[in-house]
Amino acid sequence: MAVALLLAALSPATLAAQPQATDQLIKFFQSRVARDPDDVFSYNKLGAVYVQKARESGDLTYYALAEKAARRSTQLVPQGPSAAAATTLLALVHHARHEFREALGQAQQALQLGGADVSPHAIAGDALVELGDYDGASRAYSRLLGLTGPRHPHGRLAYLRFLQGDAEAALAGMRRAVEAARGDSTSREPLAWSQAQLGELAFQIGRTAEADAAYAAALATYPGYHRALAGLARVRGAQHRYVDAVDLYRKALAAIPLPEYAAALGDVQAKLGQRDEARRQYALVEYIGALNALNKTVYNRELALFYADHDIKPVEALHLARKELDVRRDIYTQDVLAWALYRNGRFVEAEAAIKEALRFGTPDPRLHFHAGLIHEARGDADGAARHVARALALNPDFHVLHAETAARTLERLRAARR
Repeated sequence: MAVALLLAALSPATLAAQPQATDQLIKFFQSRVARDPDDVFSYNKLGAVYVQKARESGDLTYYALAEKAARRSTQLVPQGPSAAAATTLLALVHHARHEFREALGQAQQALQLGGADVSPHAIAGDALVELGDYDGASRAYSRLLGLTGPRHPHGRLAYLRFLQGDAEAALAGMRRAVEAARGDSTSREPLAWSQAQLGELAFQIGRTAEADAAYAAALATYPGYHRALAGLARVRGAQHRYVDAVDLYRKALAAIPLPEYAAALGDVQAKLGQRDEARRQYALVEYIGALNALNKTVYNRELALFYADHDIKPVEALHLARKELDVRRDIYTQDVLAWALYRNGRFVEAEAAIKEALRFGTPDPRLHFHAGLIHEARGDADGAARHVARALALNPDFHVLHAETAARTLERLRAARR
């Protein structure tokens, strides 16, 4: 969610270019700053296009190039709207690198520098979400409601409503985000992002048909959009259309090699009995996560979840989860920490962490599935049955492998009670 939310904060002029034109834009603005090393406008544009390239390619080293361009801009002009734009870009880079406190500080500095751009409010809210300050994030997003500009807060506020346990309000808000994005004719990506996020929320609570339609709409809006491809693959898995799911996950991975896509593809292949192919995808998860120093920071939570999900390298899973908690205090990091603690047999600590993750009653079946197994390990059969039943009630096909585990666990718990 985080990177997609961040990219929604970029200016429409940046996002208007389709992926195939990004390299040309990079060359264009590189040539501009080469001809005029004091061209602040071109440095800001170059930095923004580097961020675009990082999103499209999955190559996080482009964020370092974006930072270099933005810092050169602030050196040339340290005050005023141009400096505010460069500082906003720095906030975006920090957020993408999971330096959330630094991102918040830069966003606040950008607001102090002035300018007409409302993006710093959005980035500040995004950083506060990752830091677990949901009330602060709500205030930051709400400030966008009274401001003019192309960035609509409905999607962000909808996500907050979901985290805080109100699925219906979240869906209604995301539908408003879709409609608001339709009016932005400068780029198709904000609309595709909103449609894909609508699909994600709908899937979480078992509205598979709505999720299917939302992801299909996102692909019609923005062909090849990796989040829509992966989301539709997840839907196909829930529909037991596993061959279609494999094809869609492969396309998503081809668009951008995210570790969660490789893990999901491997799980579907495991479901199909394609063990060798699954192992190759699982190896790819670790390869992406350790490709460079920045990947080792950005993908800590994904790797920890992968290890815990597959009950491998439990000590490393816990180490990564704790590292992530140092910089990221949201409920999903608490959930991964709980899951890693469970895999290490530290059930008392796991129970405390999952309680923190579910403090709002977030209607995410994964959280309740984890809570159920943790409560069972603690000897709380009633609590275990309640959480596992909740996971399956939300979406009986929430995960291509874990949904079956949840169903077997619930049957065992009910049989024991009988």
